[in-house]
Amino acid sequence: MTAFPVAPETVAGAAASLGTDPLTLADLLRVASTPGFDRWQEQVRRTGGCSDPIHLSGSTVTRDRRTGDVLYSYSTADEPGGRLRVACGNRRASRCPSCAWTYAGDTYHLIRAGITGDETKHVPVTVRDHPRVFATLTAPSFGPVHNRPTSGTCRCGMAHAETDPLLGTALEPERYDYAGAVLWNNHAGQLWQRFTIYLRRELAAQAGITQTALKESCRVSFGKVAEFQKRGAIHFHTVVRLDGPDGPDAAPPSWASVALLDNAIRAAAGRVALTVPASDDHPARTLRWGTQVDVQPIGGLGHEELTEQAVASYVAKYATKAAETTGTADRRIGEVAELDKLQVPAHTRRLIEACWALDDAYPERLLAHWSHMLGFRGHFSTKSRAYSTTLGALRKVRADYRVAQERRERGLPDPDDNSEGSTLVLAHWTYAGHGHTPGESWLAATIASDIKANRDITREIRTELEAADTNGEW
Repeated sequence: MTAFPVAPETVAGAAASLGTDPLTLADLLRVASTPGFDRWQEQVRRTGGCSDPIHLSGSTVTRDRRTGDVLYSYSTADEPGGRLRVACGNRRASRCPSCAWTYAGDTYHLIRAGITGDETKHVPVTVRDHPRVFATLTAPSFGPVHNRPTSGTCRCGMAHAETDPLLGTALEPERYDYAGAVLWNNHAGQLWQRFTIYLRRELAAQAGITQTALKESCRVSFGKVAEFQKRGAIHFHTVVRLDGPDGPDAAPPSWASVALLDNAIRAAAGRVALTVPASDDHPARTLRWGTQVDVQPIGGLGHEELTEQAVASYVAKYATKAAETTGTADRRIGEVAELDKLQVPAHTRRLIEACWALDDAYPERLLAHWSHMLGFRGHFSTKSRAYSTTLGALRKVRADYRVAQERRERGLPDPDDNSEGSTLVLAHWTYAGHGHTPGESWLAATIASDIKANRDITREIRTELEAADTNGEW
């Protein structure tokens, strides 16, 4: 395509019809009229419509190792702008919905494999017979907040709608313990670590055996994800499974049961306590889990059972979210003055300000650095070593599949097939930037939307076919 001039009035009129600003539309038309636009679209589509792709420049050459003949060569010199765009891989849905969808899918398969078993992921299907529960550990109260109780009426006298922005905010902001809230978030990872220690101790105690005997007969495996409540406090959802001493391949001991695991989780959560020493004008605090500990068996409860798919979907959903669900920024805040531009909700702003106010008192906790996370500095998704496969392994499978697919398309020999000889790949890549221009962002979002729509249609068709197969309709 060749570039062509566009009159300002035409841009303004088109912008009004598309609901976008003139500058963005002008850039969109520039991109669409630039030579190589079709290839640019292909690149963006291969990233899944990534919102902030990484730009690379460089080249790669594949040679026959024995003869030195060039079998394939590629250079970004022939690409639009001389760059290759690859997906950013960001897990946050607020930053890149398409990459977050991939991350959520990987998390779903990781968690589900640990619940149902999956031989392709080296988890035996016999784990379905192991005691498995889905537990939620919450933060304590830091003061009354607007909520939606079962009675339907909040303490303020209102019946809040589910989307009411008041939900989770303090009823009495001046009396709410904002300092305690951010310190709790900041130490949540340590509280979780202590919980896992106490859980093993409680299992041994309730089974009537020593901790040494527990290690020799039972192994605790888990996968967890962190979620921010509307009030800005972190809490954890976790799948906990009891295995034999060698992990998922070994049957758990006869005394291991869902009831025992349930009791041990509740007892362990109740025992955890972590003291934050006094500093400057701040008194010492003892941090504990909230009194609301929810433990549900996975499967085996008839029509009301908590299914494996439901649990995996729930965990995957929150693996791509962070504190931005409370209205805070999804990037680090350099100074408190930035809050005036960010226009965060009042309750969230007080939590961020509390992080900065406490930073000098507890410099080792890096509270200001993590103020955009309301003090939380842990990992959002973690698992024990023997729970399931890893995200890295899942990504490698996907990457290996793409490499094999490209080799077939280019007629290159399989490196594992010695009969065809081996190849040597020489590559040189350099970072050349990231992101999109305004017009490119608009187009990338459209491509991402199309991919999502096609994916949703495919899922609906697959669901209907599975239902028809189950009902014997075909």
